[in-house]
Amino acid sequence: MTREPTGLEVAPAPFYAAKALLTRGRSAAWLVRAGGRSQPDGIRILFYHRVSPERDELAVTPGRFARQMRYLADEGYAVVDVLAAAAMLGGDAPVRKTVALSFDDGYLDVAEHGLPVLAEHGFRATVFVPPAVLDGDATFEWYDEQPALLDWNRIRELDREGVLSFEAHSLTHPNLLRLGDDDARAEISGSKAALEARLERPVEAFSYPAGLYGERERRYVIEAGFRVAVSCEPGVNDAATDRFALRRRQIDARDSLLDFKAKVGGGHDSPLPLRDLYRRSRFGADVETPAAASSRR
Repeated sequence: MTREPTGLEVAPAPFYAAKALLTRGRSAAWLVRAGGRSQPDGIRILFYHRVSPERDELAVTPGRFARQMRYLADEGYAVVDVLAAAAMLGGDAPVRKTVALSFDDGYLDVAEHGLPVLAEHGFRATVFVPPAVLDGDATFEWYDEQPALLDWNRIRELDREGVLSFEAHSLTHPNLLRLGDDDARAEISGSKAALEARLERPVEAFSYPAGLYGERERRYVIEAGFRVAVSCEPGVNDAATDRFALRRRQIDARDSLLDFKAKVGGGHDSPLPLRDLYRRSRFGADVETPAAASSRR
């Protein structure tokens, strides 16, 4: 399976350095404003890509990841996967002191370095995977040398064990907004079918690649039979949040522990300045802003 480049490559290092400075400033402001106290209601979904000591802007080091999970444990957070979080949002009572965890893409180091830490604390997380990439029929175009991915035998084993649950992330991880209707629909519904065939169970959650989606993609997710979908839009999720545009906040490789605390505590519930302009310039003028969809039921 081949396709044209989609512009989903990792941004240059200076971008991440600037982003880290802006993040640190916002975290410091949160510390002064909120005194390090978290916002109690709703669920924040955090997402990672890799847990690795390698120099990669998508890789949080094992040491940092362990300290972040220790913070959640010490502060008494319940840590659940995405489907459990969505179910909790449907209850009558406000959800307090709960965080959901997810990982995108299915890198092997998540199992090697992340899984033992999660298991130690009794935490759960969702891993969103693109089946065609795992099969070797497509690659992540942002890597010259792609890191090792989980294989299907290990995925089935981990899925049965329950600390990590596996859900869909399209077939080949394209920019869905640049695809025609038939191709976009096939990427979404095909990933569900392929993953269900491998896991022999229903697959109910979808992650939009790079968080890029519009009303068309949301509709295709619903038509495919998914129960929930996650974006890359920051913010807290509550009973009013659209289940097909759940908000998530990325944990970056350069995040300090203060940055992590601020992201958990509500200090980063809105995008960084100029983010929408950057996304439009990087991914194309046709990128839609999901803010309206994110606030719908």
